[in-house]
Amino acid sequence: MPELTAEPENTEAAVGDQRKAPAMVYAVAGVSALGGLLFGYDTGIISGALLHLREDLDLSSREQEIVVSVILLGAMAGALLAGRLAVRHGRRKVVIAVAVVFALGAAAAAAAPGVGSLVAARFVLGLAVGGASNMVPVYIAETAPAGIRGRLMVLFQLMVACGQLIAYLCGWALSGSGGWRVMFALAVLPAVALGIGMLALPESPRWLVERGHREEAVKVLTRLRPAGTDVRREIDEITEVAAATPSGGWRDLRQRWMRPALLIAVGIAAFSQLTGINAVVYYAPTILVDAGFGDSAALLTGVGIGVMLVVAGVVGAIAVDRVGRRRTMLWFLPGSGLAMAVMALAFLGPQGSAAQRWTVIVALFAYILCNGIGLQAVVWLIGPEIVPLSVRGPATSLATVTLWGVDLLIAVTALTAIQTIGRSGTFFVYALMNVACIAFVAAKVPETRGRSLESIERALQRGGSFRKTLQNH
Repeated sequence: MPELTAEPENTEAAVGDQRKAPAMVYAVAGVSALGGLLFGYDTGIISGALLHLREDLDLSSREQEIVVSVILLGAMAGALLAGRLAVRHGRRKVVIAVAVVFALGAAAAAAAPGVGSLVAARFVLGLAVGGASNMVPVYIAETAPAGIRGRLMVLFQLMVACGQLIAYLCGWALSGSGGWRVMFALAVLPAVALGIGMLALPESPRWLVERGHREEAVKVLTRLRPAGTDVRREIDEITEVAAATPSGGWRDLRQRWMRPALLIAVGIAAFSQLTGINAVVYYAPTILVDAGFGDSAALLTGVGIGVMLVVAGVVGAIAVDRVGRRRTMLWFLPGSGLAMAVMALAFLGPQGSAAQRWTVIVALFAYILCNGIGLQAVVWLIGPEIVPLSVRGPATSLATVTLWGVDLLIAVTALTAIQTIGRSGTFFVYALMNVACIAFVAAKVPETRGRSLESIERALQRGGSFRKTLQNH
């Protein structure tokens, strides 16, 4: 690739612009991030619903894993489909379509007469979850100013956490035979809000430039930048990078200069699940009940998990812009691995004692907090930031499919692994994955805090060590 020269990014200036961002920037992030709330709710609600769903429909452990995991199979398909549609039709239209699918899937799940129809409805919901997880972070990344891009994109993860907390609260409040239908039906409301809200929002200016609609992109960016900003200069920079790397498809991902960014996006996506977060989110109440906790205590612990996810989302949103993406991961992932190891050790001790139960609960909350800040707050941010504009659709689809694929692997094996090697053995494996993730971040992941998407792409084009090149320019 020919090298593009540019002035070093002024990180402090970028960060300082955040106070002058217009309301439209926050409207774009807030409304589109409702997709994150739906994502969190529809993946998290199964945790509380499963306790009574398995009794109402007489589900075996394998059938429980299928009901939980089919949404992830749909998410893989939805992520691939959303990436292709976004290249042709734009980010905004895809998010509107996602809202419609969310509403249809939630209504179908609530009305499901049997296991087969429920599995089908959960697959439809998965299509929407995959589309939201792929497109919403990209849409926010391509509209937000560099100085506040991190916290606005992490808003998506915060909304995921809020959705999971609401799901846990609903699971506790609506516990009882048949209550799971109401749990599923409630997701229709935010889906309608997302669809209506997106109608008033603009298209991604970067997508408009790539499609040749430069003047429309200027008008959109004028609404998204503080008064007096030289919008045309930013448009020129987007145009320059887009011209240097013309729009590409899946085949273009094989180019050597793109590999460092793809490795990071796919690696972080995989580790976000291999470290065990969704094994806890999906199955915590089930695992705790089977370990001797009462139903009410297990569901209330689930609510605590939801609270920890929200706290982690808030802290993560602040940390990624003030501390940096890379440093946030390196600071908090050790705590995540340690907490998981403590939880594994606690299950080795005498079962049912008060000390053992409190150790499990405290370690569980500490794990959720540290993993939520150190990894979940970054996973939806890092991919859209570092992959080139020309392949952002297929590249983010690849990362998202990887995430959902590994999540599917965890979902369909978690209960089986516990039955095979025990709770302690399973959690020790997750603890080791946290250690592997720390090593990966230390070796490969650069700091993107305060950098424009174009400056990140230029560093990638220069070749050599991506992490060191971005650090030095």
